[in-house]
Amino acid sequence: MFDRRLIEYFDWVLLGITLALGILGLGVLYSAVAAGEVTPNRVLFLKQCLWLCGGLVLMFFSFLVNYKHFDRWGTWLYSISIALLVAVLIFGKLVSGSKRWLMIGPLTMQPSEIAKIAVIIILAKYYARYSNVNGLSLRELVRPFLMMLVPFGLIVKQPDLGTAMLVLAISASMTLFVRIERKTLVLIVSLCISVIPVVWMFLKGYQKQRILTFLDPDRDPLGAGYHIIQSKIAIGSGMITGKGFLKGTQNVLSFLPEHHTDFILSVLAEEWGFVGTGMIILIYLLLIIWGLNIAHSCRDSFGIILSVGITSMLFWQVFINIAMVMGLMPVVGVPLPLISYGGSSVVTTIIGIGILININMRRFMVD
Repeated sequence: MFDRRLIEYFDWVLLGITLALGILGLGVLYSAVAAGEVTPNRVLFLKQCLWLCGGLVLMFFSFLVNYKHFDRWGTWLYSISIALLVAVLIFGKLVSGSKRWLMIGPLTMQPSEIAKIAVIIILAKYYARYSNVNGLSLRELVRPFLMMLVPFGLIVKQPDLGTAMLVLAISASMTLFVRIERKTLVLIVSLCISVIPVVWMFLKGYQKQRILTFLDPDRDPLGAGYHIIQSKIAIGSGMITGKGFLKGTQNVLSFLPEHHTDFILSVLAEEWGFVGTGMIILIYLLLIIWGLNIAHSCRDSFGIILSVGITSMLFWQVFINIAMVMGLMPVVGVPLPLISYGGSSVVTTIIGIGILININMRRFMVD
Protein backbone atom coordinates (compact mmCIF):
# COMPACT_ATOMS: atom_id res chain seq x y z
CA MET A 1 0.00 0.00 0.00
CA PHE A 2 1.27 3.50 -0.85
CA ASP A 3 2.38 5.48 2.18
CA ARG A 4 1.05 9.05 2.12
CA ARG A 5 4.04 10.16 4.14
CA LEU A 6 6.14 9.77 0.98
CA ILE A 7 4.34 12.79 -0.47
CA GLU A 8 4.58 14.65 2.80
CA TYR A 9 8.34 14.16 2.95
CA PHE A 10 8.94 14.76 -0.75
CA ASP A 11 11.89 17.14 -1.20
CA TRP A 12 10.49 19.92 -3.38
CA VAL A 13 13.49 22.12 -2.65
CA LEU A 14 15.93 19.61 -4.12
CA LEU A 15 13.70 19.13 -7.16
CA GLY A 16 13.55 22.92 -7.54
CA ILE A 17 17.35 23.19 -7.40
CA THR A 18 17.64 20.53 -10.09
CA LEU A 19 15.15 22.28 -12.38
CA ALA A 20 16.81 25.66 -11.78
CA LEU A 21 20.26 24.33 -12.71
CA GLY A 22 18.84 22.49 -15.70
CA ILE A 23 17.04 25.57 -17.07
CA LEU A 24 20.02 27.87 -16.41
CA GLY A 25 22.26 25.27 -18.05
CA LEU A 26 20.09 25.25 -21.17
CA GLY A 27 20.35 29.02 -21.38
CA VAL A 28 24.15 28.98 -21.13
CA LEU A 29 24.42 26.07 -23.57
CA TYR A 30 22.19 27.84 -26.10
CA SER A 31 24.50 30.83 -25.98
CA ALA A 32 27.58 28.60 -26.27
CA VAL A 33 26.38 26.80 -29.41
CA ALA A 34 24.26 29.47 -31.13
CA ALA A 35 26.08 32.76 -30.59
CA GLY A 36 28.28 32.34 -33.66
CA GLU A 37 27.44 32.14 -37.34
CA VAL A 38 27.52 28.33 -37.49
CA THR A 39 23.97 27.28 -36.59
CA PRO A 40 24.05 23.45 -36.99
CA ASN A 41 25.46 23.19 -33.45
CA ARG A 42 22.02 24.17 -32.17
CA VAL A 43 21.23 20.49 -32.53
CA LEU A 44 23.33 20.05 -29.38
CA PHE A 45 20.91 22.32 -27.54
CA LEU A 46 17.94 20.24 -28.66
CA LYS A 47 19.70 17.04 -27.65
CA GLN A 48 20.45 18.50 -24.23
CA CYS A 49 16.74 19.33 -23.82
CA LEU A 50 15.86 15.71 -24.59
CA TRP A 51 18.50 14.36 -22.19
CA LEU A 52 17.25 16.65 -19.44
CA CYS A 53 13.66 15.50 -19.96
CA GLY A 54 14.79 11.86 -20.07
CA GLY A 55 16.74 12.33 -16.85
CA LEU A 56 13.68 13.79 -15.11
CA VAL A 57 11.62 10.77 -16.21
CA LEU A 58 14.26 8.42 -14.76
CA MET A 59 14.30 10.54 -11.59
CA PHE A 60 10.56 9.94 -11.24
CA PHE A 61 11.05 6.18 -11.48
CA SER A 62 13.83 6.39 -8.88
CA PHE A 63 11.21 7.71 -6.40
CA LEU A 64 9.09 4.56 -6.78
CA VAL A 65 11.78 2.16 -5.52
CA ASN A 66 12.86 2.21 -1.89
CA TYR A 67 16.54 3.18 -1.87
CA LYS A 68 17.23 0.29 0.53
CA HIS A 69 16.76 -2.09 -2.40
CA PHE A 70 19.97 -0.64 -3.87
CA ASP A 71 21.75 -2.38 -0.99
CA ARG A 72 20.58 -5.74 -2.33
CA TRP A 73 21.14 -4.81 -5.96
CA GLY A 74 24.54 -3.22 -5.36
CA THR A 75 26.62 -6.18 -6.52
CA TRP A 76 24.56 -6.59 -9.70
CA LEU A 77 24.68 -2.88 -10.53
CA TYR A 78 28.44 -2.85 -9.97
CA SER A 79 28.94 -5.96 -12.14
CA ILE A 80 26.87 -4.46 -14.96
CA SER A 81 28.89 -1.23 -14.85
CA ILE A 82 32.16 -3.20 -15.05
CA ALA A 83 30.81 -5.19 -18.00
CA LEU A 84 29.90 -1.94 -19.78
CA LEU A 85 33.38 -0.51 -19.12
CA VAL A 86 34.95 -3.63 -20.63
CA ALA A 87 32.53 -3.45 -23.57
CA VAL A 88 33.47 0.16 -24.32
CA LEU A 89 37.15 -0.81 -24.57
CA ILE A 90 36.26 -3.53 -27.08
CA PHE A 91 33.35 -2.09 -29.04
CA GLY A 92 33.48 1.58 -28.06
CA LYS A 93 33.35 4.53 -30.43
CA LEU A 94 36.80 6.03 -31.01
CA VAL A 95 36.79 9.85 -30.80
CA SER A 96 40.01 11.91 -30.68
CA GLY A 97 42.04 8.88 -29.65
CA SER A 98 39.75 7.88 -26.76
CA LYS A 99 37.19 5.09 -26.42
CA ARG A 100 34.68 6.51 -23.94
CA TRP A 101 31.33 6.03 -25.68
CA LEU A 102 29.26 2.95 -26.39
CA MET A 103 26.70 2.89 -29.21
CA ILE A 104 23.41 1.22 -28.26
CA GLY A 105 21.12 1.58 -31.25
CA PRO A 106 20.61 5.30 -31.94
CA LEU A 107 21.87 6.24 -28.48
CA THR A 108 25.41 6.99 -27.35
CA MET A 109 26.22 6.39 -23.69
CA GLN A 110 29.31 6.90 -21.53
CA PRO A 111 29.64 3.88 -19.18
CA SER A 112 32.14 5.68 -16.95
CA GLU A 113 29.30 7.99 -15.80
CA ILE A 114 27.21 4.98 -14.76
CA ALA A 115 30.25 3.53 -13.00
CA LYS A 116 30.36 6.52 -10.62
CA ILE A 117 26.89 5.70 -9.25
CA ALA A 118 27.67 1.96 -9.15
CA VAL A 119 30.88 2.53 -7.15
CA ILE A 120 29.01 4.76 -4.68
CA ILE A 121 26.34 2.09 -4.12
CA ILE A 122 28.76 -0.84 -3.71
CA LEU A 123 30.97 1.12 -1.31
CA ALA A 124 27.94 2.25 0.71
CA LYS A 125 26.83 -1.39 0.88
CA TYR A 126 30.24 -2.49 2.18
CA TYR A 127 30.85 0.37 4.61
CA ALA A 128 27.33 0.09 6.08
CA ARG A 129 28.25 -3.44 7.19
CA TYR A 130 31.87 -3.09 8.25
CA SER A 131 32.41 0.49 9.49
CA ASN A 132 32.99 0.88 13.22
CA VAL A 133 33.76 3.58 15.79
CA ASN A 134 37.45 2.64 15.91
CA GLY A 135 37.90 3.13 12.17
CA LEU A 136 38.65 0.66 9.37
CA SER A 137 41.88 -1.28 9.47
CA LEU A 138 44.19 -1.83 6.51
CA ARG A 139 42.81 -5.35 6.02
CA GLU A 140 39.22 -4.06 5.98
CA LEU A 141 40.15 -1.51 3.30
CA VAL A 142 41.48 -4.09 0.84
CA ARG A 143 38.05 -5.02 -0.58
CA PRO A 144 36.77 -1.46 -1.08
CA PHE A 145 40.13 -0.54 -2.60
CA LEU A 146 39.76 -3.32 -5.18
CA MET A 147 36.13 -2.29 -5.79
CA MET A 148 37.40 1.17 -6.68
CA LEU A 149 40.54 0.03 -8.50
CA VAL A 150 38.78 -2.10 -11.15
CA PRO A 151 36.59 0.68 -12.63
CA PHE A 152 39.38 3.21 -12.03
CA GLY A 153 41.80 1.15 -14.13
CA LEU A 154 39.26 0.51 -16.89
CA ILE A 155 38.41 4.22 -17.12
CA VAL A 156 42.10 5.22 -17.20
CA LYS A 157 42.53 2.71 -20.05
CA GLN A 158 39.99 4.55 -22.24
CA PRO A 159 41.73 7.02 -21.45
CA ASP A 160 39.55 9.34 -19.33
CA LEU A 161 41.73 10.64 -16.52
CA GLY A 162 39.14 13.17 -15.35
CA THR A 163 36.39 10.63 -14.62
CA ALA A 164 38.94 8.20 -13.18
CA MET A 165 40.11 10.88 -10.74
CA LEU A 166 36.46 11.54 -9.83
CA VAL A 167 35.96 7.86 -8.97
CA LEU A 168 39.08 8.02 -6.81
CA ALA A 169 38.02 11.27 -5.09
CA ILE A 170 34.49 10.00 -4.39
CA SER A 171 35.82 6.72 -2.97
CA ALA A 172 38.34 8.56 -0.79
CA SER A 173 35.63 10.92 0.52
CA MET A 174 33.35 8.03 1.48
CA THR A 175 36.22 6.16 3.10
CA LEU A 176 37.31 9.15 5.17
CA PHE A 177 33.70 9.73 6.23
CA VAL A 178 33.36 6.24 7.74
CA ARG A 179 36.76 6.71 9.46
CA ILE A 180 40.11 4.98 9.12
CA GLU A 181 42.47 3.92 11.88
CA ARG A 182 45.07 6.64 12.43
CA LYS A 183 48.07 4.40 11.77
CA THR A 184 46.40 3.05 8.63
CA LEU A 185 45.69 6.59 7.41
CA VAL A 186 49.33 7.63 7.94
CA LEU A 187 50.50 4.53 6.04
CA ILE A 188 48.14 5.19 3.11
CA VAL A 189 49.16 8.85 2.83
CA SER A 190 52.84 7.88 2.90
CA LEU A 191 52.31 5.28 0.18
CA CYS A 192 50.40 7.75 -2.01
CA ILE A 193 53.22 10.28 -1.77
CA SER A 194 55.88 7.66 -2.52
CA VAL A 195 54.15 6.40 -5.70
CA ILE A 196 53.81 9.85 -7.33
CA PRO A 197 57.05 9.39 -9.36
CA VAL A 198 55.83 5.97 -10.53
CA VAL A 199 52.45 7.39 -11.57
CA TRP A 200 54.23 10.15 -13.52
CA MET A 201 56.14 7.51 -15.51
CA PHE A 202 52.89 5.85 -16.60
CA LEU A 203 51.10 9.04 -17.64
CA LYS A 204 50.62 9.59 -21.36
CA GLY A 205 52.44 12.44 -23.06
CA TYR A 206 49.42 14.72 -23.34
CA GLN A 207 48.56 14.12 -19.66
CA LYS A 208 52.07 15.18 -18.60
CA GLN A 209 51.76 18.18 -20.87
CA ARG A 210 48.53 19.24 -19.18
CA ILE A 211 50.17 19.14 -15.74
CA LEU A 212 53.21 21.11 -16.94
CA THR A 213 50.91 23.62 -18.64
CA PHE A 214 48.95 24.01 -15.40
CA LEU A 215 52.18 24.94 -13.63
CA ASP A 216 53.14 27.39 -16.40
CA PRO A 217 50.44 28.10 -19.06
CA ASP A 218 52.68 30.61 -20.86
CA ARG A 219 55.27 27.95 -21.72
CA ASP A 220 53.13 27.01 -24.75
CA PRO A 221 50.51 29.78 -25.24
CA LEU A 222 49.42 28.63 -28.71
CA GLY A 223 49.43 24.93 -27.89
CA ALA A 224 48.79 23.17 -24.59
CA GLY A 225 48.33 26.44 -22.69
CA TYR A 226 45.81 27.88 -25.14
CA HIS A 227 42.70 26.52 -23.35
CA ILE A 228 43.62 27.94 -19.97
CA ILE A 229 44.76 31.33 -21.31
CA GLN A 230 41.57 31.85 -23.36
CA SER A 231 39.43 30.67 -20.43
CA LYS A 232 41.04 33.22 -18.10
CA ILE A 233 40.55 35.97 -20.69
CA ALA A 234 36.84 35.08 -20.99
CA ILE A 235 36.33 35.00 -17.22
CA GLY A 236 38.17 38.29 -16.67
CA SER A 237 36.42 40.10 -19.51
CA GLY A 238 33.01 39.40 -17.94
CA MET A 239 33.93 41.63 -14.98
CA ILE A 240 31.04 42.31 -12.54
CA THR A 241 27.83 42.02 -14.58
CA GLY A 242 29.05 40.45 -17.84
CA LYS A 243 28.71 41.45 -21.49
CA GLY A 244 25.17 40.17 -21.88
CA PHE A 245 23.42 37.10 -23.29
CA LEU A 246 24.89 36.00 -26.65
CA LYS A 247 27.45 38.82 -26.49
CA GLY A 248 30.57 37.04 -25.22
CA THR A 249 33.30 37.81 -27.75
CA GLN A 250 35.57 34.92 -26.73
CA ASN A 251 32.70 32.55 -27.44
CA VAL A 252 31.27 34.24 -30.57
CA LEU A 253 34.68 34.54 -32.24
CA SER A 254 35.50 30.88 -31.36
CA PHE A 255 38.58 31.75 -29.31
CA LEU A 256 37.34 29.57 -26.44
CA PRO A 257 37.83 25.80 -27.07
CA GLU A 258 35.36 23.20 -25.74
CA HIS A 259 33.02 26.08 -24.93
CA HIS A 260 29.93 23.87 -24.65
CA THR A 261 31.47 21.13 -22.46
CA ASP A 262 34.48 21.52 -20.17
CA PHE A 263 34.76 25.32 -20.45
CA ILE A 264 31.09 26.29 -20.41
CA LEU A 265 31.63 28.14 -17.11
CA SER A 266 33.91 30.52 -19.00
CA VAL A 267 31.03 31.32 -21.37
CA LEU A 268 28.78 31.92 -18.37
CA ALA A 269 31.37 34.15 -16.66
CA GLU A 270 31.94 36.25 -19.78
CA GLU A 271 28.23 36.85 -20.41
CA TRP A 272 26.89 36.99 -16.83
CA GLY A 273 29.97 38.27 -15.04
CA PHE A 274 30.85 37.81 -11.38
CA VAL A 275 27.21 38.26 -10.32
CA GLY A 276 25.84 35.51 -12.56
CA THR A 277 28.69 33.12 -11.86
CA GLY A 278 28.37 33.73 -8.12
CA MET A 279 24.65 32.94 -8.33
CA ILE A 280 25.35 29.58 -10.00
CA ILE A 281 28.01 28.74 -7.41
CA LEU A 282 25.59 29.59 -4.58
CA ILE A 283 22.99 27.22 -6.09
CA TYR A 284 25.61 24.47 -6.20
CA LEU A 285 26.56 25.26 -2.60
CA LEU A 286 22.91 24.94 -1.56
CA LEU A 287 22.69 21.61 -3.42
CA ILE A 288 25.73 20.22 -1.59
CA ILE A 289 24.60 21.48 1.83
CA TRP A 290 21.14 20.03 1.21
CA GLY A 291 22.65 16.64 0.34
CA LEU A 292 24.72 16.61 3.54
CA ASN A 293 21.62 17.57 5.52
CA ILE A 294 19.79 14.55 4.06
CA ALA A 295 22.67 12.35 5.22
CA HIS A 296 22.46 13.92 8.68
CA SER A 297 18.70 13.29 8.97
CA CYS A 298 18.80 9.71 7.67
CA ARG A 299 18.39 6.91 10.22
CA ASP A 300 20.23 3.97 8.64
CA SER A 301 23.92 3.55 7.85
CA PHE A 302 23.44 2.63 4.19
CA GLY A 303 21.32 5.71 3.51
CA ILE A 304 23.76 7.99 5.31
CA ILE A 305 26.82 6.72 3.44
CA LEU A 306 24.93 6.65 0.12
CA SER A 307 23.92 10.29 0.62
CA VAL A 308 27.51 11.27 1.42
CA GLY A 309 28.76 9.44 -1.68
CA ILE A 310 26.33 11.15 -4.06
CA THR A 311 26.93 14.55 -2.47
CA SER A 312 30.68 14.08 -2.78
CA MET A 313 30.21 13.20 -6.47
CA LEU A 314 28.40 16.50 -7.02
CA PHE A 315 30.95 18.45 -4.96
CA TRP A 316 34.03 17.10 -6.72
CA GLN A 317 32.58 17.66 -10.20
CA VAL A 318 31.75 21.27 -9.39
CA PHE A 319 35.04 21.92 -7.58
CA ILE A 320 37.27 20.35 -10.24
CA ASN A 321 35.49 22.03 -13.16
CA ILE A 322 35.60 25.50 -11.58
CA ALA A 323 39.25 25.07 -10.55
CA MET A 324 40.08 23.77 -14.03
CA VAL A 325 38.62 26.68 -15.99
CA MET A 326 40.29 29.15 -13.62
CA GLY A 327 43.70 27.53 -14.09
CA LEU A 328 43.88 26.28 -10.50
CA MET A 329 43.98 22.64 -11.64
CA PRO A 330 45.14 20.83 -14.80
CA VAL A 331 42.56 20.39 -17.58
CA VAL A 332 41.17 16.89 -17.01
CA GLY A 333 37.83 17.00 -18.82
CA VAL A 334 35.28 17.09 -15.97
CA PRO A 335 31.86 18.56 -16.95
CA LEU A 336 29.95 21.06 -14.83
CA PRO A 337 26.84 19.20 -13.53
CA LEU A 338 23.61 20.05 -15.43
CA ILE A 339 25.35 22.95 -17.19
CA SER A 340 27.86 21.32 -19.55
CA TYR A 341 26.62 19.50 -22.64
CA GLY A 342 26.58 15.73 -22.29
CA GLY A 343 23.70 13.27 -22.10
CA SER A 344 25.31 10.65 -19.85
CA SER A 345 26.54 13.30 -17.42
CA VAL A 346 23.13 14.99 -17.21
CA VAL A 347 21.24 11.73 -16.71
CA THR A 348 23.72 10.43 -14.11
CA THR A 349 23.57 13.70 -12.14
CA ILE A 350 19.76 13.76 -12.14
CA ILE A 351 19.56 10.10 -11.09
CA GLY A 352 22.01 10.83 -8.26
CA ILE A 353 19.87 13.75 -7.07
CA GLY A 354 16.81 11.51 -7.45
CA ILE A 355 18.37 9.01 -5.06
CA LEU A 356 18.94 11.83 -2.55
CA ILE A 357 15.25 12.75 -2.81
CA ASN A 358 14.37 9.06 -2.42
CA ILE A 359 16.40 8.85 0.80
CA ASN A 360 14.79 12.02 2.15
CA MET A 361 11.29 10.73 1.33
CA ARG A 362 11.86 7.55 3.33
CA ARG A 363 13.98 8.89 6.16
CA PHE A 364 11.21 8.14 8.66
CA MET A 365 11.38 4.41 7.84
CA VAL A 366 13.54 2.52 10.32
CA ASP A 367 13.26 -1.02 8.90
